[in-house]
Amino acid sequence: MAAEGSQWYFDPSTGEVSQGKQAGWENRMGPYDSESEARSALEIAAARNKAADNEDDEDDDWGETPSWKK
Repeated sequence: MAAEGSQWYFDPSTGEVSQGKQAGWENRMGPYDSESEARSALEIAAARNKAADNEDDEDDDWGETPSWKK
């Protein structure tokens, strides 16, 4: 990961990308190593959420129908 001052962040409330922590944590996604990664923050988050949801679905599938669904 890049040094603290050279990291990039995305502000979802404004859609702006900045180098360094310009906004509070509630309006900051990152850190990212490059400006282009920060600009793709929403797509990266969506892909990570989808992967986590798929992992949860796989974890929930024990190969049996739950008793409340029989």
